[in-house]
Amino acid sequence: MARNRKFALTVCALFLSSALVPHALAAGHSHQTTEHKARAHKSGASHKTVLRTSKRHTGARSKKRPTQRKTRPHHTGTTSIASAHKDRIEKARKVAMNKLMNQLGKPYHWGGSSPRTGFDCSGLIWYAYKDLVNIRIPRTANGMYHLRDAAPVNRSELQRGDLVFFRIRGRGTADHVGVYVGNGKFIQSPRTGRDIQITSLSDNYWQRHYVGARRVMTPDTLR
Repeated sequence: MARNRKFALTVCALFLSSALVPHALAAGHSHQTTEHKARAHKSGASHKTVLRTSKRHTGARSKKRPTQRKTRPHHTGTTSIASAHKDRIEKARKVAMNKLMNQLGKPYHWGGSSPRTGFDCSGLIWYAYKDLVNIRIPRTANGMYHLRDAAPVNRSELQRGDLVFFRIRGRGTADHVGVYVGNGKFIQSPRTGRDIQITSLSDNYWQRHYVGARRVMTPDTLR
């Protein structure tokens, strides 16, 4: 009888033990799952916090970045000065051209330098330029050619108002002068018996006797 009771207690203990083990295992698994979820949640929250913080820093950096303004090119006074010189020279050219053109058809007069008396070649140039420049214009073609304040000019770079020189009679470096009027032509007072006229520089005669050109009207020489 005592053995039967002991056996019954043993069986009962085994039954209870087998019933409790799965429950304990399940509880342990549940506890581990809960802890894993908590860690995952914490990790996710931490990751989101890092992302938000990173975005805030990135936004702050982007806000702090100075915007690049389009700057206009800085113009110095050089351009305006050059433009002013150009305007002055152009006005002086027009005055000189008008004075010269008004003498067309008037007779050559040796030693003449006024509309009243007539003009020789250098007298015509002296009359056109004497009031426009602050230098003394020589009274002879050779003197004008060697004028220190006049700038030498290549034939390919001639501009209206430039002086063109020729050596016809072999006196000095240059003994005849005219004024370039554009389009390959110049105005001159040729010789006795001829009137003041416009002539082509490409004419064979003038090409043979051409010796050079000078620019009298420059920013330094204008009044």
